[in-house]
Amino acid sequence: MPADGLFGPGTVSWRVHADPSMLLGGLRALLLQALHPRAMAGVAQHSSFQEDPWGRLYRTAFFIGAVTYGTGDEVREAVGRVRRVHEHVRGTDPATGRPYRADDPDLLVWVHSCEVGSFLDVVRRAGLHLTPAEADAYLREQTAVARLVGVPPDVPVPDSRAALDRYFTAVRPELMVTPAAREAVRFAFLPPLHGRAALATPAWAGLVGLSLALLPGWARRMYGLPGWWVTDLAAGLEARALRTAALRLPRTWREGPHLVAARERHGLAEASRG
Repeated sequence: MPADGLFGPGTVSWRVHADPSMLLGGLRALLLQALHPRAMAGVAQHSSFQEDPWGRLYRTAFFIGAVTYGTGDEVREAVGRVRRVHEHVRGTDPATGRPYRADDPDLLVWVHSCEVGSFLDVVRRAGLHLTPAEADAYLREQTAVARLVGVPPDVPVPDSRAALDRYFTAVRPELMVTPAAREAVRFAFLPPLHGRAALATPAWAGLVGLSLALLPGWARRMYGLPGWWVTDLAAGLEARALRTAALRLPRTWREGPHLVAARERHGLAEASRG
């Protein structure tokens, strides 16, 4: 583990994970992950997402920020925390009757692929320019994170767009919309918002709806939604409009603490303000 962490300013991961459309990518990843019955069972039976949904989102964002922009020590701490949690997440999926455990390499690859695939797809459709070679480089860089959280060296991790497409084609027969998945989607639209924050409920539901529309057509059809190409077009245009608006906000509103600290550590703070 390099002292400065896994990635540096010249990596594609820095560019992708700093993009304001990452929120949409994260929501899309969660909706896609819910289609795997054993992965969804682990979340439903062991996660506090219904009691503390904002805490869950914060912890996920914190992990991504730490492993992308953190120092070597920060990466080790974040990864260690995740692996310790995984040790205790195990049970039986009620939909299939199959046992699961969070440190199962197959489930780790599924969660990883949903995340990086969603981040990459959404930021590109929202307007971040990446060449095909850069898109593949991003997936290749991110395989390091999959290995750190527990995917063994002999288990393949998609490291290119072509490999990612092959992976999702191969895993689709295992996927289904379980009652737990439907409840998770319903909850995503209407999480607990109190006080003045409740005024943001329609806007939040709109973000979740857009994230559903950004899913691949086959995933939308599993949820009983249209898989038409026109949906893809409209969702991409809306994501692009949201990203354009977000980029007009001050950097301090859209950059996380790990990115800010990394800019200062690499002497890029002044350049970022310019």
